[in-house]
This record gives sequence, structure tokens and C-alpha cells, in this order.
Amino acid sequence: MWSYIFKRKNKDRIESSNIMSLRKATKEAEIEKISNTLKEVLCQTSKEIVFLCVGTDRSTGDSLGPMVGTMLKEKNIPFPVYGTLEQPVHALNIKKIIKDIHKTYDEPFIFGIDACLGDEGKIGSVFIKEGAFIPGNAVNNVLPSVGNYHLKAIVNYLDPLSPVQSLNSTRLYTVKILAEIVTEIIIKAAFDGKNLQNDRVT
Repeated sequence: MWSYIFKRKNKDRIESSNIMSLRKATKEAEIEKISNTLKEVLCQTSKEIVFLCVGTDRSTGDSLGPMVGTMLKEKNIPFPVYGTLEQPVHALNIKKIIKDIHKTYDEPFIFGIDACLGDEGKIGSVFIKEGAFIPGNAVNNVLPSVGNYHLKAIVNYLDPLSPVQSLNSTRLYTVKILAEIVTEIIIKAAFDGKNLQNDRVT
């Protein structure tokens, strides 16, 4: 479940506060910066927040989403999570999962998490963007757009002649490190955001 995001219009540029690179990811300040951005996003909605982690462990590069979903559940994130290594959300079941989410929650705020391919120099970048994302876009397996916001991490370069090979040749180490970083970003934002939501209710 991938989307190549670097060929976009100027108006679609990502603000610097919403993107970080793997080279900087070990710095707590970088994680804190993007986590604060995510916290602001989560605090802006009064709807039920659902994390949708898209991908499959049958492809190394595409395993980021379910790996993050597993880590979020292990850390007891205070929001529903769909998509784990045990129960992945992928091309064959994503339509059903989306329907299930909307049946379970009334107009939920869906936050998507997915891997993507990009320029070689951008590998390791993590970014948050408003709006839906389209799983499968880079490998011409376009699925329904989903999400109110989404976070993506660039796990490998995009080979336009063989995007599937780009995914399958992705290093598991890169995916694991990025999954840990994304999980830390989300956990920091989620617990603070949940507390702020509760304060508003009370």
C-alpha cells in the first residue's frame, strides 16, 4: 500500500514542521516536533479517532503499517487500531475493514499509516499530511481513498519500471527503525491528545 508523493503541485508542499528524515530521527527534538504537530491534529477533532495501519507482512517494504499497528497495540494506545502483523489491512480486505469502521463508529476521524516509495535521497523521511491517501497507487493497484489525515514513511526508492521489486527489496532493518520512530511519534501525541480531549469533555 504505497503512494509516491514527490511529484505534486506546489500548493501541496509539506510544511517543514510536518516532515523529518531518518538521519535526524535519532534526535529527540525532531520526534518531538512532528509529534506535537500530530497532537494538534488529534486535538482538533471531537470525533472518535481510529488508526488505520495499511500494509502486509508478505512484502518487506509494505510491512511498515502492520508493524506500527502491532507496536501501538503493545503500548496500549488509547484509540482503536486496525491493521497489525496478526490481522493486516491490505488490498484484499481494506474495503470491508473501512465499512466495518464506519459501522462501528459514527463519522470517525480516520488517521492512516502507510509505507511509500520516493526519491532515493528521501528514504527515511516521515511526513504527516491532511486528507485521504490512496493505497496501492505506486504499483497501479489503486484502492479506495481513505482517511482524514495520514502519516507515511518512505521505505525505499521508487523504480518506475518495477515498483513491486522496490518494495520486495526493501531492507527489513529500515522498516523496523522507521516503525519504531513512527510508533514513538504517535504514542507521544496520542496520550497527550487523549488527555486534552478528556479535559475538554469534563
